[in-house]
Amino acid sequence: MRLRRMVWLGGLLVLVLAPLLWSAGVVHGGAVRHWSLARWDSAGLAPDPATTPEPVVQVYAARAWGWKGILAVHSWIVMKRAGAAAYERYEVVGWGVGRGAPAIRKDMRAVDGYWAGNRPRVVVEHRGPEAEALIDRIEEAIARYPYPDQYRTWPGPNSNTFIAHIGREVPELGLEMPPLAVGKDYLTDGSLLARTPSGSGFQLSLLGLLGLSIGRAEGLEINLFGLIVGIDPLGLALKLPGIGRIGLI
Repeated sequence: MRLRRMVWLGGLLVLVLAPLLWSAGVVHGGAVRHWSLARWDSAGLAPDPATTPEPVVQVYAARAWGWKGILAVHSWIVMKRAGAAAYERYEVVGWGVGRGAPAIRKDMRAVDGYWAGNRPRVVVEHRGPEAEALIDRIEEAIARYPYPDQYRTWPGPNSNTFIAHIGREVPELGLEMPPLAVGKDYLTDGSLLARTPSGSGFQLSLLGLLGLSIGRAEGLEINLFGLIVGIDPLGLALKLPGIGRIGLI
């Protein structure tokens, strides 16, 4: 029995440490050494408002800056009403919060910009009437975020806590947070139980440090001190720390 427990523990450590070592070599090894030298310009992923009069809502994620990029992504949300000439971008950052700056920032960077040299990806997108119906509710969720002047890299509240909060408040967004979104499991209402950000399941979380999530979109996720190990049976995918989602779909 003791040997069996040691084997299980050893296997779990391999699932956590091996991907992190890979990420440290591949991601951090090629990182720009100073943020001021990194790319922050548009990645060309957002539809041009000049040729896209319909409303649009998008959530983006990109590897975080510096050593944090080994473990985590930074996420943000953008939206544009019908006929609007520009998008609005909302996110949470820690820069300056300790000196009294707000954690929630608006239009700080290009809508679909690189994040410290890391190319973003679109996590979820809605267009047309369904997007228009979501925008008011997203704005209300932003106004209700309980940590507008607080930031903590780990275990939260951070940028991913903010976006996950919007997903839980607006389940029609259908937001499946990336496995590398450290802080997404820091529940903003202080409870141990909540629905997952996608609205398709439920999760138990102890201050974002330890927890378990089960949902149609998320599959099964185990949170070990903010790092996710999981499996998505419907997507035929594994979720590993430092790497994220590896799947066929």
